[in-house]
Amino acid sequence: MSSRVTGPGHRPGRLLVRVRGAGVVGLAVAEELLRRGHRVEAVDPTPGSGASHAAAGMLSPGGEAGPAVRDVVPLGRRSLRRWPALADRLGVGLHRTGTLLVAHDAGDRADLDRHLDLLTDLGEPAERLTTARLRALEPRLARVAGGAWLPEDHSVDPRAVVAALLRRVPVRPVASSATADAEVIATGAVLPQPWAHLVRPVRGEILRLRSEDPPERVVRGLVAGRPVYVVPRADGEVVVGATTEEHAGPPVVTAGGVHALLDDARRLLPGLDRAVLGEALARDRPGSADGLPLVGPAPGAAAQAGPRTVLASGLHRHGVLLAPLVAALVADHVEGRVDPVLGRLLDPGRHEPDSHHQTQTQTQPQTQEVR
Repeated sequence: MSSRVTGPGHRPGRLLVRVRGAGVVGLAVAEELLRRGHRVEAVDPTPGSGASHAAAGMLSPGGEAGPAVRDVVPLGRRSLRRWPALADRLGVGLHRTGTLLVAHDAGDRADLDRHLDLLTDLGEPAERLTTARLRALEPRLARVAGGAWLPEDHSVDPRAVVAALLRRVPVRPVASSATADAEVIATGAVLPQPWAHLVRPVRGEILRLRSEDPPERVVRGLVAGRPVYVVPRADGEVVVGATTEEHAGPPVVTAGGVHALLDDARRLLPGLDRAVLGEALARDRPGSADGLPLVGPAPGAAAQAGPRTVLASGLHRHGVLLAPLVAALVADHVEGRVDPVLGRLLDPGRHEPDSHHQTQTQTQPQTQEVR
């Protein structure tokens, strides 16, 4: 396939790259490769129908912070800096009013204080709010115990992003017979063998409401220790999510999940009682063993015949946020360049015996800073 998009400083037509998977990550990778002048064949029988279709689209490194995933926060911040340029290229809007962190009761406030202490330790911008200031920023809130504002954490509509990317990236349902120079595996929670064991499905349930009086900002709350988020869209849609459940069966919507999400969201924003429930979805997120993405040469692929294979998976809750950064990193790997720090941190073979040394020596990477 011919390139539809070119970027400065790159000679077009250098490589034919087959990208398997056309969710927001696979499409962002394909778009970046096209901008660099490569030929791209994106393959997916149902593009954009997986986790990207259900995602709320929070661009919230600070909101996603946690002791077990500290390294995700600086990755998210680096990726968030790339989002304005990507959104501008795609013609999609960014919701730039920041994110409110809200604690429903005293116990939730203690958890929120620990979260804010972690953000301070990570150097993340966050403003602790009095209840009066919190209600001023979001007057639709119920009486709550405390909160904070993350002014630089925003949101985007993933469905609009995927639709815009599909206008720029041709996708075919099956791979052609052409011999690719490289392959990118971005198939979400189900990787092909021999890499299927590197990710596990983590189900999330999510609701879409229609409201005549939606909140003005993203609200991420704790209600009796349970996390819930409410993400407004410009057209009156409100996304409420999301449950997190390790499971072995297919992702399905459950009565308990819907009840918990609606109950917790309405306890924070009582006006949602009058919202219309439009959609309930469940999708699997791709979880990795340590909560970090799997971005780089596929373990053992260097020793196999065939095209160079790069994984772009294991993004769990962070696929939309990290898509621009992952796209740049994957394109660098395809071109034989590796950021020395992120290459090691996100190496898909980091849990495989002896695979890291093998990957580093066989690809002979050049170093490059990814800004």
